[in-house]
Amino acid sequence: MSVKTFLLPDLGEGLTEAELVRWMVAAGDSVAVDQPIAEVETAKSLVEIPSPFEGVVSTLHGEAGQMMLVDEPFFSVNTGGDEAAPAEEPAAGAQSYLEEELAGTQAPAEEDEGSGNVLIGYGTGAAKTGASRRRRPRNGITTAAASSETTSVATRVINPLVRKLARENSVDINQVRGTGADGLILRSDVQSLIGQGAAAADSPAAAKQEQAKPAQGSAAQPASSDADSRTGLPVASSQVLTGVRRTIANAMATSRREIPEATVWVDVDVTKLLKLRGKLKEAQGSAPSMLALISRFAVAGLARFPAMNSRIDTEADGSLRHTVFDGVNLGFAAQTDRGLVVPNVRGADKLNAGELSAEFARLAALAREGKAQVSDLSGSTFTINNYGVFNVDGSAAIINYPEAAIMGIGRVVEKPWVVNGKIKVRSICEMTLSFDHRVCDGGTAAGFLRFVADAMTDPKAALTAL
Repeated sequence: MSVKTFLLPDLGEGLTEAELVRWMVAAGDSVAVDQPIAEVETAKSLVEIPSPFEGVVSTLHGEAGQMMLVDEPFFSVNTGGDEAAPAEEPAAGAQSYLEEELAGTQAPAEEDEGSGNVLIGYGTGAAKTGASRRRRPRNGITTAAASSETTSVATRVINPLVRKLARENSVDINQVRGTGADGLILRSDVQSLIGQGAAAADSPAAAKQEQAKPAQGSAAQPASSDADSRTGLPVASSQVLTGVRRTIANAMATSRREIPEATVWVDVDVTKLLKLRGKLKEAQGSAPSMLALISRFAVAGLARFPAMNSRIDTEADGSLRHTVFDGVNLGFAAQTDRGLVVPNVRGADKLNAGELSAEFARLAALAREGKAQVSDLSGSTFTINNYGVFNVDGSAAIINYPEAAIMGIGRVVEKPWVVNGKIKVRSICEMTLSFDHRVCDGGTAAGFLRFVADAMTDPKAALTAL
């Protein structure tokens, strides 16, 4: 037989890992070329992985919820046919760190051929025989993958992160009983032993040893193994941030760390804007969304106040470069089951309100389904955040780094409002603008927000000018 192992590709995003959401096949299933075999979640989207081989699934190198590393074995397929020539065996003692981490990832007696490490549609490299397979360089270092002949060991570990977890917690990986298929050692198996170690510290014998020690100050109640060592409080849940949540956390921290932001806001009478949209819908059967109408005014405002459509980058020598864009890629915050993402409408300055509305709907649907492409989720130059959908009035939104500004839209609420010296009930919306104070002073930011607010207050006049 001939067993080919497919390595997790980089998915064209430059990422180093992905979370395995679910397998769409099982060991023993027949698969065809291009057939989806798994769904993984990257820092940006859900991606279906197709099979580059035809045959019978031999090994699935991971379980749902596991973080899979790029360039590591993902799944193996028995393609039948003649057995491939064995790979050259490395000299004794020459096994690299990466090869050591891969030990046990393939079942004994299986032979591995290169998969090309690419997705169908991007070309599959020919399998190499007679020489060890080479890996894509990491930090300038190229390593050879171990053949199945050199990775047949008693201890079966799929993910290098599992070995790392064991090492960091002084757990002998050879003493771990794997609960996965064919004795596969999972992250949970190692964590279970770590928990037993913590419990042992709270055993009666350990307690007696502790009592035998000289007292130092006032006695304190020992924390249980389920309590946080810093607070002494029980832990409801604790997990490493991965995927979208980690990307969001890093982006927010970078924005706060790098951008000295300031915020201006204004209450806007949108009564006329709502009436105009209502008339358009009555006359045409449909009308642009409120977000699209406001966005059209914002895009016009960016042409008049270009500093809002820019970014500041730090050069290698520490100097700052201010780049102003000719054209607008308009980002908009979209809440999904996977977290907050920011799709962007490219070339938004060339679209009317109706076209913007259609693009918002299309991209939001892709984001919710986890099918947005990398180009859909990157490259924005200015972002709008409609937090009014959460029924709140205002928010000092965090700038979508490395952009220079983000505009927020609050909910529309009926309030008493002075119009021509008389109090009337009007529809009021709070608008905010958080901006990078390095690109402009407060007067410029206020001028932009005032332009958008005035357009929203008198939309007919604004649309005529546009």
